[in-house]
Amino acid sequence: MNIPTAAEVLDALKAALPRPTSEAPRDCRGIYGLFDHSGNFRYIGSTSAENETFYKRIHHRHRTGSETSSHYFSRMYNTGRMWRLRNDPVTKADGDIAKRLRNVFIEQHCRAVWVPLPDYAPIADLEAEVIARAPAEMIAWNRWGMEAYEEPTTLVDKLIESLALSPYERAAIGRQRERFLGSALQKKSAGTMAELPIGPFRFFALDVETANNDRASICQVGVACVRPDNSISTWVTLVDPRTDRWVFSDLHGITPGMVQGAPTIGEVIEAIDMHLTGRTVYQHSGFDRSAIRAACNKLGRAEPDWDWQNSVSVARAAWPELKGNGGHGLASLKAFLGLEFEHHDAGEDARAAAQVVLLAERWGGSMAKTSDDVLDDADTAPAPPAHSHLLGATATGSVVGRSVLTQGNINNSHFYLRDLISAFPAEIIGGDNRTSRASRTVSITWGGSAPVSTDIDGKKKIFRDRSWVKSFFERNAARPGDIVELTESAPYCYQVALIRD
Repeated sequence: MNIPTAAEVLDALKAALPRPTSEAPRDCRGIYGLFDHSGNFRYIGSTSAENETFYKRIHHRHRTGSETSSHYFSRMYNTGRMWRLRNDPVTKADGDIAKRLRNVFIEQHCRAVWVPLPDYAPIADLEAEVIARAPAEMIAWNRWGMEAYEEPTTLVDKLIESLALSPYERAAIGRQRERFLGSALQKKSAGTMAELPIGPFRFFALDVETANNDRASICQVGVACVRPDNSISTWVTLVDPRTDRWVFSDLHGITPGMVQGAPTIGEVIEAIDMHLTGRTVYQHSGFDRSAIRAACNKLGRAEPDWDWQNSVSVARAAWPELKGNGGHGLASLKAFLGLEFEHHDAGEDARAAAQVVLLAERWGGSMAKTSDDVLDDADTAPAPPAHSHLLGATATGSVVGRSVLTQGNINNSHFYLRDLISAFPAEIIGGDNRTSRASRTVSITWGGSAPVSTDIDGKKKIFRDRSWVKSFFERNAARPGDIVELTESAPYCYQVALIRD
């Protein structure tokens, strides 16, 4: 076999049909190229090591390798719901799920080409010559020349649907996205458990998942922490229930392997007790308190002194029409109130219980009990009547301004802030790419399961994170001519609603 020249190798790479990474040859070496999810040729590399094949290098190392090494698929798609912080014990369980999602995404949407060479060829030297001859766009990833991509949201959404992920898995990748965006207010602790977010808080909501019918077999705990501006920070941890009997894995998606190395329920209660003692803690039904009590009995310790309240009672008072018409369980309230959350994940269910309380406050004034540092009843506004033209999040605060929607806005999931830009603090306005983000972010409440943390793209004059806007438009059936109204509810906290004439 003759050894081709660098020019011939480059021409062969350009002419080759991009193939799935799993089809890379297992029995030969040479020079190869990688393509991104949009079909762009982005990297040239080689299997210069004698023990590497195309398959081992492309499908195994580049796709499944670490994000901080020269494993370019892993690095370029370490983003959004596919993001993982390597060797972080606090986020390992969620990060492993995000990485598995990323691996499948790369296998389905990225491609590679290859030019086999004989083992006696000077592969490393040829690679250097090919790279020197290649156009800049073909080696954009080489030498870490590009930042990781923004999450291809539509493709990831479709992939998640096709994989039929469990509630725990969907919630885990949602948490990874929040961490990637920098909006998670969790901090590392000395062990494998994050600390609760820093307050002050009005009240808390708590939810647990169990491994089996023994209420003490808690395998996950979630706490929703509600701030004075009604924004919610969620804390969640897996728990090792120290049991061999797992009955509910099909329900919540948590398995024995996931909880290996996780804290025990005794450690979790110790970690959160100082924050919750004497404070209002909502549960949705009586199950969660009974599970904590059962766990404490098994541990031989007293039940924590938390001021337990029931968000079911709050919902019954706010929406009596649901009695006999779906009831006041979270699944029913999810449909009735238009909430978005992953039922049977402790963090998501805790957040949903907190949202039920907040919506009930707005609906009927002060019917929810809160802790000592709560807002006065006058600080909560009732929801608009059913015939109102105001859609989306209920706005309380001063109006910043309005943006009229075009069909282009709706198609591209954004709305313009051009006429409002001077009303925003300068420190939340950044440049035109992710590397030039603003020095701080704002929290956007839009009616979904969680506020969004983002800055403003100062060039395009839109919110940089647009992942929520599509859902906001779909939820409210947005159409050209509708108006998005922005209200400042607190410093760096905004609400959006859709106004229709």
